Amino acid sequence: MDRLIGFDPQLLHDSVLTAINVFILFFGLSYLLFNPVRDVLEKRRQKIAGELAQAAEDKTSAAALKEEYEAKLKDINKEAESILEAARRKGKSREEEMLEEARAEAARIVERANREIELEKKKAIDDLKQEVVDIAALMAKKVVGSSIDVTIQDALIDETLKEMGESTWQS
Repeated sequence: MDRLIGFDPQLLHDSVLTAINVFILFFGLSYLLFNPVRDVLEKRRQKIAGELAQAAEDKTSAAALKEEYEAKLKDINKEAESILEAARRKGKSREEEMLEEARAEAARIVERANREIELEKKKAIDDLKQEVVDIAALMAKKVVGSSIDVTIQDALIDETLKEMGESTWQS
């Protein structure tokens, strides 16, 4: 009977040698290929773990920096508000100073105008007195004629002015 597979000594010998060769080849390739691949995979795993740890550390550092910058931003906002408030106060005080200076200048202008008015008033009164004196002299000259000399005429004018009084000239 013909068997499909015959277990003769040659087949057994070849099978054992093939099995030994497969084991030798497996261990040789394992040593030459599998171990370096495992080492590369282990190094890659460690690198990825390190990068993840670094990323987590960077994330916490970034969060701390974000909090610090937010605090600084709040401080800057407060500082900007205080600077604006100081500028407002300074502007207000400068405004008040300018108003005070304007009021003082207006008071000086009014005072100077009042003095000029008084001077003009006195000048007008003096001019009016002189005209009245000239008119009175002319009238007295016509009335009295040529019999009264200049000294008598001046005495009459002075006497008339004294009788009229100073208050008459100012009204």
